[in-house]
Amino acid sequence: MSAMVIVGAGQGAGQAAASFRQEGYEGEIIILGDEAFPPYQRPPLSKQYLSGELPLERVFVRPEKFYVDRNIDLRTNTRVAKIDTSGKTVTTADGDTIAYEKLMIATGSRPRKLSIQGSDLPGIHYLRTISDVDGISAAMKTAKKVVIVGGGYIGLEVASVAVTNGLDVTVLEMEERILQRVTTPEMSAFYHQLHTGRGLKILTNTAVSGFSGDGHVQQVLCGDSSIDADLVIVGIGIIANVELAQEAGIDCDNGILVDDHCQTSVPDVYAIGDCTNHPNPILGRRLRLESVPNALEQARVAAANMCGKEKVYAAVPWFWSDQYELKLQMVGFSSDGDSQVIRGDMSKNEFAVFYLKAGAIVAVDAVNSPREFMICKQLYGKPVDVVKLADPETDLKALI
Repeated sequence: MSAMVIVGAGQGAGQAAASFRQEGYEGEIIILGDEAFPPYQRPPLSKQYLSGELPLERVFVRPEKFYVDRNIDLRTNTRVAKIDTSGKTVTTADGDTIAYEKLMIATGSRPRKLSIQGSDLPGIHYLRTISDVDGISAAMKTAKKVVIVGGGYIGLEVASVAVTNGLDVTVLEMEERILQRVTTPEMSAFYHQLHTGRGLKILTNTAVSGFSGDGHVQQVLCGDSSIDADLVIVGIGIIANVELAQEAGIDCDNGILVDDHCQTSVPDVYAIGDCTNHPNPILGRRLRLESVPNALEQARVAAANMCGKEKVYAAVPWFWSDQYELKLQMVGFSSDGDSQVIRGDMSKNEFAVFYLKAGAIVAVDAVNSPREFMICKQLYGKPVDVVKLADPETDLKALI
């Protein structure tokens, strides 16, 4: 008897398995994950889990008992080596062949690795999995000087934890400003000032050329200069895990190509999460998103369609980042705007920057401003009175 088979065991996969049962599917569900853990949340890894605030069991999406109670066959430490779409089977690295009725690919992404002089030295870490964070956390206990390569959200989140722990931390960013790929110059400047005010050293326009050390990393090389480090954490982006799909003949282009039902180019094969390139009818373009809300919503949509329903994926992208006591919540993409309105006080670390295009809201960056974040989700795409939007005394609900 064939089954609904999910390749990958991340947060999206966990949601998909639960959604199959919610949709009334009573057949076999098999999740195949190459890590030792049940589906878990990745966002807390660089924040509350690294800092020790969140114990391991609270990182899991659901307790293991959840899968047992719902007759979901969760197979950890199981890597899929091949997908055969004509025979409708997947083969694991151990040689097991599993037949599927319908297949969901939820292979996610992996960190982009450095391949330069000394990049294989002990003491150089990447952050993607629970095991990665366990290694970083252990190293932080004895580290004196930490260098973080990459001034994106992951790098800055880790920096905030390390600085709070009293470590000497330097962030190296090859672009002109931190967060350059994801936000505006004003927001980059705000976070630059926030971090340097807490004691973080930030070097922009600084490319790493190599690492040196005797059996363990001791210096990060940047052209003619070097920086002492006994712990290096690299966060320079991620790569979508599309290789299994590509080798199976499934169409890929900056991710696994799916339609608005999360279906791939091959019948009965669907894909969700970081590894997908999907159409967004609200934004009017295709996207590959590295976002938990996206993975969860795609999981629900794909599960419904795999169960014979008709459900279209159409969601406004949103994201968040925790740095120190500041929660940044984002809706949409600031680069879509042609003007901006600031509401609140940046100097008090409590404000929202709304981005508008032709007078309609297309994005927000909300720092410690959950109300503005929620309102933006409701006002997305709608024209607003910018004077009222900027006035903190105006009830935002009046703009809906």
